[in-house]
Amino acid sequence: MKHIKTILILFAFVFLYACGGKEVGSSASNSAQEPLKTAPSISPDSAFAFVQKQVDFGPRVPNSKAHKEASQWLKSKFESFGAAVTMQEFTDYVYDGTKVELTNIIASFYPEKKKRIMLSAHWDTRPFSDQGSSEKYAVIDGANDGGSGVGVLMEVARALSINEAPDVGIDIILFDGEDWGEHNDEASRDLPNDKRTWWCLGSQYWSKNKHKANYSAYYGILLDMVGAPNATFYYDSVSQENAGRVLQNVWSIAEKLGYGAMFKKELGFGRITDDHVYINEDARIPMIDIIDYRPDTEVGFTPVWHTENDNMENISKETLGNVASLLMSVLYNE
Repeated sequence: MKHIKTILILFAFVFLYACGGKEVGSSASNSAQEPLKTAPSISPDSAFAFVQKQVDFGPRVPNSKAHKEASQWLKSKFESFGAAVTMQEFTDYVYDGTKVELTNIIASFYPEKKKRIMLSAHWDTRPFSDQGSSEKYAVIDGANDGGSGVGVLMEVARALSINEAPDVGIDIILFDGEDWGEHNDEASRDLPNDKRTWWCLGSQYWSKNKHKANYSAYYGILLDMVGAPNATFYYDSVSQENAGRVLQNVWSIAEKLGYGAMFKKELGFGRITDDHVYINEDARIPMIDIIDYRPDTEVGFTPVWHTENDNMENISKETLGNVASLLMSVLYNE
């Protein structure tokens, strides 16, 4: 999610918005006139606690003790919720040649169901605070950038474990190595032929090495930075181009739930590099991105993005709860 092409051409905007994407969409819930089925409730307090627990481990930077401990906790929690968990371990290299041990965590619910929905976030944290005003190598808690998406998905998993199953199978996939990327003050090695960017290492790897042979999903939803106060979520062009009908359906459900002020039916980002790029383009699964966009900031993200202030003081239970409730409504209206 670290690179944005912010030059938006008016013609492109009109074309994308009118066409609404090229993929198959969601089911009958696409109709704006249809009432929503009631979905099981979630707990904003529980979602917040899941974020806090991750932060308590410390920065989840690959190769660190906190990273290893957090991965084992995530595995055990998903298993306690009844999921079949796959730990996809692999080795990769980052921009300066550092070797990193990475793990994509896959928690599958209702494996007998053929129609599957993929929910994702990244669980690692950035190893340095390159957007900080003074200390550009400070460690980051990653409460929002990484922790919030995982916290919401863990709350969804908890809610699934105590309620009647929806009509679809669900695969929660937490990608590793999304946020190491590059440091603005340092030169990078040339990209190897098998890599498209130094960001999103886990999703690049998974897209070419799926945890199950011939795995696919009807569509996917990626969460990234979904815990800040006053968050706003706009369309992005990658989601619009590849999963436009899913995007419109999810935002319409948000509107029905009363979250219209948070979920803006407008194109905010140009092309943004986030995990959904590789799921769409390499794995060939239509996936949208729910990511906090701030049009009044220079970088387009929250002011604490990639700074040492990305901590629990800047996490909102309301935002976490709204996003979790939205996901539950999407799942139970398939």
